[in-house]
Amino acid sequence: MEFPDGKRRRIPFLDHLGVELVSFGQGRCELAITVRPELCNSMQVAHGGVVMTVLDAALAIAGRAAHTDDYDAPVNTITVEMKTTFIRPGAGRLTIRAECVHKATSLMFCEGEARDEQGRLVARANGTFKLWVPRAGSTEKPSDA
Repeated sequence: MEFPDGKRRRIPFLDHLGVELVSFGQGRCELAITVRPELCNSMQVAHGGVVMTVLDAALAIAGRAAHTDDYDAPVNTITVEMKTTFIRPGAGRLTIRAECVHKATSLMFCEGEARDEQGRLVARANGTFKLWVPRAGSTEKPSDA
């Protein structure tokens, strides 16, 4: 995902899907994805797993944005649980907006939605995310924590 100013914190899977970072900061995140044929199900609309993946990423990034406005800061969020409700099929360019609605010491509660180019609601999600900040100079990974 790329910012207009060229800063980049790589999330390889999102790069592979073609997810674009539109905005980040103040507990909010906006992502966008263009639904290409290889991201579709047998009905030629966005596969539910793709929609859920981008919602998960947007919620997690919004959780990070509740702790820092520096996209490149070493602040991470780990999904604890997430619920997604599908409203209608998604096609074309989808916009995913998320926000952190409450943050505690180590947990964040986030919600978001995916909309199509006409502004119609495609899916909604909410989830709980755990804050993980590596200790200075540490090579520790979340799986070690």
